[in-house]
Amino acid sequence: MSVPAELTADALYRRSDPKAFDFKTTADIEDDLEIVGQPRAVESVRFAVGMTHEGYNIFALGPPGTGRQFIIEHFLNEEAANRPVPSDLCYVSNFKEPNKPKLLQLPKGIANELKNDMSELVEEILTMLPAAFESEEYQARLHSTQQDFKEQHEHKLEGLQEDAKAKGYSMLQTPAGVVFAPLKDGEVVSQEAFQELAAEEQDRLEKEVEDLQQALQAILRRVPRMERELRGRLRELQKEITEFSVGHLIDELREKYAALPPILSHLDAVQDDLIHHARDFIQPRDPQTGVAPSQDGTMVVRRYGVNVLVDHTDTEGAPVVYEDHPVHENLVGRIEHESQMGTLVTDFNLIKPGAIHRANGGFLIMDARRVLMQPYAWEGLKRTLKSRQIRIESPGQALGMVSTVSLEPEPAPLDIKVVLIGDRTLYYLLCQHDPDFGGLFKVAADFDDRLDRSEENENLYARLIAGLIRKDALRPFESGAVARAIEHSARLVGDSERLSGHIGTLGDLLRECDYWAKISGKDTVSDVEVDKAIDAQVRRVDRIRERLQEEVLRETVSIDTAGTHVGQVNGLAVLQMGDFAFGKASRITARIRLGKGEVLDIEREVELSGPIHSKGVLILSGYLGARYAAERPLSLSATLVFEQSYSGVDGDSASSTELYALLSAISGVEIKQSLAVTGSVNQYGQVQAIGGANHKIEGFFDLCQARGLTGDQGVLIPRSNVKHLMLRRDVVEAVAAGQFHIYPVETIDEGIELLTEVEAGTADEAGKFSPESINGRVERRLKELSEVQIAFNKSQGEPDSQTKDGR
Repeated sequence: MSVPAELTADALYRRSDPKAFDFKTTADIEDDLEIVGQPRAVESVRFAVGMTHEGYNIFALGPPGTGRQFIIEHFLNEEAANRPVPSDLCYVSNFKEPNKPKLLQLPKGIANELKNDMSELVEEILTMLPAAFESEEYQARLHSTQQDFKEQHEHKLEGLQEDAKAKGYSMLQTPAGVVFAPLKDGEVVSQEAFQELAAEEQDRLEKEVEDLQQALQAILRRVPRMERELRGRLRELQKEITEFSVGHLIDELREKYAALPPILSHLDAVQDDLIHHARDFIQPRDPQTGVAPSQDGTMVVRRYGVNVLVDHTDTEGAPVVYEDHPVHENLVGRIEHESQMGTLVTDFNLIKPGAIHRANGGFLIMDARRVLMQPYAWEGLKRTLKSRQIRIESPGQALGMVSTVSLEPEPAPLDIKVVLIGDRTLYYLLCQHDPDFGGLFKVAADFDDRLDRSEENENLYARLIAGLIRKDALRPFESGAVARAIEHSARLVGDSERLSGHIGTLGDLLRECDYWAKISGKDTVSDVEVDKAIDAQVRRVDRIRERLQEEVLRETVSIDTAGTHVGQVNGLAVLQMGDFAFGKASRITARIRLGKGEVLDIEREVELSGPIHSKGVLILSGYLGARYAAERPLSLSATLVFEQSYSGVDGDSASSTELYALLSAISGVEIKQSLAVTGSVNQYGQVQAIGGANHKIEGFFDLCQARGLTGDQGVLIPRSNVKHLMLRRDVVEAVAAGQFHIYPVETIDEGIELLTEVEAGTADEAGKFSPESINGRVERRLKELSEVQIAFNKSQGEPDSQTKDGR
């Protein structure tokens, strides 16, 4: 088998050609911000925006920084511009049921206009109505009405008095009330004189007095009815004066709003209420302030005012609202209270709108995680979407926990499209655990964090960069700087054929490049500033990487980069520290002895490995048994360990490395320590792709460079990872100079030949390997162990394993 050729420098880094761009600097690009590489998400958003049926709200899922909010707002604003402006919303008093304010839905700008008109109306009423009730005409008619009542009452009494006098009786006013007394010679008969009268005469007089008393009672019984009649006449008088004083003002408003029935209905209610409460305007005035008690606290203004919740005077198209603090009250609105004399009171003027009110008729955007973190906000949002009504109530009312009488504003009809922005995990959890979620958010806009690196996309990416530069008012980028930023974007996703869709990270890089250009006193940004910004980003966070490498150089941590050893290989791993990742070399060793075909993972035994790593180790047993001991027992016990590992290990990227160590330990052939290995392996010995190839190669390169490059050092990677390579410039230069090597391998046989410089060996027609090859030596050693096992079993009087297996 021939050893695979090492990769050339051209295969390690895919460059972007500045000459391929049609601009010298980004200042030459006039286009707006481009949406790059999100066709699936864009299609989903367009579909949801166009759907008018219920439930087609959007959940935009994907990693943060992929431009989810920007793209969503872009399309929503585009759609909103073509939609009609929704109605203004305002609350007015419900005079019949004050705790149930009425909602008015009015055309654009009318709500504020009505509010101003009602304020002016109240001001006019406060002036004109008291004046009308204090006028001479009203006072004269009031006096006349009251005098009529008094005269009628007095006339009845006078008639009774004349009748009594004609019968010889006098009507007297006493502390006990009105009484009748008999007269004799024009004088009231005394009690003594009455007692001297004959009994028949006394009975006659008493009966006549009783008749007169009954007549008096009949007159007095008519007084309440007469008073009611008087009050009715006074009300009619008040109504007449009120209509005469302010009726024309209300009629003017009726004429102005003749095309709006809700306002006409409200004006009718206002007029009726004014008539019934006219007495509030004619209360005695304070001698010092000259103001009636009902007027000094703006009670009348509040009663007849208009509480505008949503005003679209300055709105063009449908609203697009982003709510960054989606607590329950900020979503569905709230009812505030005022303290008056130690008591909390409220009215319709204290109703405050929520984000759903402001976005009604348009679009509402929110962060899904923030909504779910706020108590009752998620349930309130779902209830509103399902009922298609915006019902303003406190969480306590919604949950039935509060029985206090409060306002119950008329619900507002809902016509809205809600967009939630969140990560994929949150989306799938909601799908799994919330039965209402799927019916309310039927459209998933899945944003990718990477896009194909085609010539077309590179040009679009350049325009995206230009848009971000213009948006943040940065210095123009030269074409070379744009090309360097595109290359770095590919490196961020660890793939030479892809570009990062993480707009947030790209924007940070552009701003930092602008900073370095400012420090250098340049008017434009070149590739030099891009390199400075990238190096500075690494420098700020690579302290731990330096300390780990320092411990290797000081030989506190044992990693060899020269010489050979049996059963010892340099494995490579990636450490992630926040947003910073770097490669780290680890010594992996293997030891073997007579056993029962077990490959023991020490990391797993001490619970320092994850399930994926443990799976990779178990694959090794399958590979060894199937390839070298298919017809005999695998009488081997092997141990594998990451030396000086004090934390968890997971992933299967070291499984090929562990297999190389095992083959070396079994065959006794030494492995070159100048090479490091990464790659997973399957049961057929095929080397498979792994993640973090760039960081792993650079991690071993940094160690070798610190010790001094010898020209023998290098890294074995899976061939399927070659397309992912976007290595640092110094690594590429070292490979070009022959000081460092990168070998792509497809099989374990290719890798073991590179590591040992001994032929791996190919099985002949009989299935046998060359005795001096690696595979031949492994096969021979395993056969020897099997024979030793059989002999040992016989010496102990036990049947050999072949007998047990029935072979």
